[in-house]
Formats: sequence, C-alpha cells, structure tokens
Amino acid sequence: MSAGPAEALPGAPGSPTGPAGTEPAAGGGGPGQAGPGSPALRRRRLVRSAAGLLMVAFVLATARLYVFPKRDAPVPADAIVMFAGSAGRLELAVRLARDGYAPVLAVSQPTPRDPCPPDTIPSIEVVCFHPKPLTTQGEARWVGATARARGWRSIIVITSTPQDTRARLRLSRCYGGQVQVMGVDPTTRAEWAYMVTYEWAATVKALTIQRSC
Repeated sequence: MSAGPAEALPGAPGSPTGPAGTEPAAGGGGPGQAGPGSPALRRRRLVRSAAGLLMVAFVLATARLYVFPKRDAPVPADAIVMFAGSAGRLELAVRLARDGYAPVLAVSQPTPRDPCPPDTIPSIEVVCFHPKPLTTQGEARWVGATARARGWRSIIVITSTPQDTRARLRLSRCYGGQVQVMGVDPTTRAEWAYMVTYEWAATVKALTIQRSC
C-alpha cells in the first residue's frame, strides 16, 4: 500500500508553526508595526481628531465673521460714511442719502480712480475725503476726528459684507458714537474667496500689530 500524505513536522517548510513551534500572533502585527491599542496609533487618532475639530472651528468662525456677520437695519443718523472698496457700496450709500437717513454723505476716496458722487443730492452735503493711511485704519481715524469736530453721535457705515467685522473693530478704537454697518455682498464666488482670505489676514494684523486707532 502507498503511504498517505506525510504530516508536516514542526519547523519544516509549510508548517503552520514557527521554528519554536509557536503559532503567529493574532492581528498580524510584525516588528515595527503599531497594534490596534498601541500608543503610536492612539497619538495618530488624537492628531486627526484635533485637526478635524480645528477645521470645523475655522469654518464656523469664517461664516460668523465674514459671511454672515451682524446685520444692522438703517435708522436715521448724523452721517453716512462709505468705506472705499468693492462695487455696490456707492449705490447703497447714495440711495440711503436720498431716502433721508442722514444729512451728510462722506465717501472715502483713497485714489483719484475711486468714485466721488457729485454734490447734487437735494438737502445732502457730500464730502469726499482722502484717508491717511489709505486703509480701513485711515478711514476709521478720519471718522473719529471728523465726528469730534462736527459733533456726530451716530453714523451709518457702508462697506462690504466680509469687511463688516474689521470695520467695526477699527471704528471702535477711534469713534465712541453709535455705529450701524451695512454690508454689500460680493457678486461672485471668486470675489468671496479673495475678500474672505484678505479679511482673515487683515483682522489678524489689526488684532496683533495695529492695536490702536
């Protein structure tokens, strides 16, 4: 009779046990590989969780500060002040002036290319000013100095929606009166992306480097 298949001897090629007769460890983790409960794996999970939480916090802060900031309904004030920048601001400022929300319309004109409306609105004084420096900080400084000189106790500020938060911050350092801010939304996604990115950087600068009026 022919012999049946020979049983594999411990340690022989094809044997399910190792040279010492021990079976491979469950989970298959070889030398240098992190097991499911290893400190290295726990650290990686913690880092990923922290990164996810930071991303969620960043998205929520961006939405709150630059996409859906506080919205003020206009009420009569001593002056309407338009900060220079994106399209749509001048039209809103002129419309509010024509509707009688303030007797003065002040328009920031950092460069000759920036628009200045003609002084032809009935019963409205139009003032086009040149801020120093040519930034939101310069515009806030002008508002503070002019308000003290002319006795403005309340103003309506026209700016972009993404700039709303920073405009309030700058004005709070230079002007102690009542401030209503009305924002104009960017018209394209590209404008939104650019302006929100710019406002993040400018806000950090205002909070860390330029902390005075």
